[in-house]
Amino acid sequence: MRTYHVPVLGPESVKALNIDPEGVYVDATFGGGGHSRLILEKLGPEGRLLAFDQDEDALANVPDDERLLFCPANFRYLRRYMRYHGIEAVDGILADLGVSSHQLDEAERGFSYRFDAPLDMRMNRRAGPTAADLLNTLEEKEIQDLLSKYGEVRNARTVARRLVEARQRKPIATTGELVALLEPLVRGHKPRYLSQVFQALRIAVNRELDVLEEFLQESLEALRPGGRLVVITYHSLEDRLVKRFLRTGNVEGRELRDFYGKLVRAIRPVTKKPIEPSPEEIAANPRARSARLRAGERVAPPEEAG
Repeated sequence: MRTYHVPVLGPESVKALNIDPEGVYVDATFGGGGHSRLILEKLGPEGRLLAFDQDEDALANVPDDERLLFCPANFRYLRRYMRYHGIEAVDGILADLGVSSHQLDEAERGFSYRFDAPLDMRMNRRAGPTAADLLNTLEEKEIQDLLSKYGEVRNARTVARRLVEARQRKPIATTGELVALLEPLVRGHKPRYLSQVFQALRIAVNRELDVLEEFLQESLEALRPGGRLVVITYHSLEDRLVKRFLRTGNVEGRELRDFYGKLVRAIRPVTKKPIEPSPEEIAANPRARSARLRAGERVAPPEEAG
């Protein structure tokens, strides 16, 4: 098995899953297989692991282990693949969100401002518009909105105007061209600023927040009572969404209460505060720097409780 990334918060993730050796688990973001390897080490002969990844590069990392069922798809299709494999419910789900170190380091993927490469940024290179497609077709206001919403870019309006003016002369095709257009507009620390812009485009291209919302709702249907949901986030947008979901049981953050005013929810948080990597882990694995782990436990419906 060729692992191209060190799993972030690996031991902490496995502990939060509270693994039953004979249980059924899901690695929703297989990537290099680091988290899956740790889960398989805890499973017995009858245990099962469903591993999801829409990136075709992940296929090279699938181990020869009959306990693992690889699903070449986005984790939003969790329930569909469970039905396909005859699985009614699972005991735990792990999702490590964001971009893997492999994707960042592969120049041709277009995820990083460090390389001059085609502006792609698709997790699934077989479908959907690229980042270049968005920059060359969206209206100026739409570009401004995605930069502001997904990257919290302070001068989003100015950036959007400059990009639209530039594409009228020549389509924006590469990361190098984009960086050259951005450099005169940088506010604050250049690497952080460029990261914010690239993050915004990546989220828009892959519809990451929409997909995350669908996945969180799917997890409620997938988990058996007592099952664990563990999510590792890397930026405030997805972290707020996960925190809200674990607190209320819905992505909108609506508090539902019964006749007596008691909070009713399908999942409850099991981590009071997010678990963050140690300084030692960050030094060994810079990708872990902004990681936060949150976990929740599926609550039995009222008719099943007690």
